[in-house]
Amino acid sequence: MSTFQTVKPSTLSRDAFVAAFADIYEHSPWVAEKAFDLGQDASIDQIETLHQRMSDILLSADHASQLALINAHPDLAGKAAVQGQLTEASTNEQAGAGIHQCTAEEFQRFTELNDAYKAKFKFPFIMAVKGSNRHQILAAFETRIHNPVDTEFKCALAQINKIALFRLLTL
Repeated sequence: MSTFQTVKPSTLSRDAFVAAFADIYEHSPWVAEKAFDLGQDASIDQIETLHQRMSDILLSADHASQLALINAHPDLAGKAAVQGQLTEASTNEQAGAGIHQCTAEEFQRFTELNDAYKAKFKFPFIMAVKGSNRHQILAAFETRIHNPVDTEFKCALAQINKIALFRLLTL
C-alpha cells in the first residue's frame, strides 16, 4: 500500500478534503464529496484504499452522472489542448504522452478520430495516456472506435478510474 506524500486525507475537514481531491475526477468534485461523506478513518490515508472508494462511487453512480463526468474530459490533442485550456493535470498527462509533439498530420488524424468518435458515441474518447506515446494512443483510437457503445462507455469509466489512480499517486 502507498501513502500520500503531500496530504493525509483522514485528517482533513470536508472543505479541505474536497479541495484536495476535487479534480482527481475531471471537473467532478461530487466524487470527492461522496468519498468524504462515507466517513474518515486511517484507511483512506492509503492511496489504493481511497482510489477504490472513489472508483466505487463512480461505478455506482447513475448513468447521467457517469456520462457528465465522461463529457468533462477534454479531447486528446483537441482544441483545448492546442489553445492551452486544459486543466493542469490534463496538460501534464497529454504532454507526458508526447501529444504536444504531434505533426500536423497527426493532429489532423486526432481531430478526425475525435469527431468520428464523438459522432458515434456522443462522448469523448478517454484513455489514461500515462506510459503511452502518441502512436499508441492513435492505434487505440483506431481500434476502439469500432466497439459497441456500451463497451466504450464501460471502457471510458475504467480509463477514468485509471487516470484517477495516476493523479492520486502524485499527491
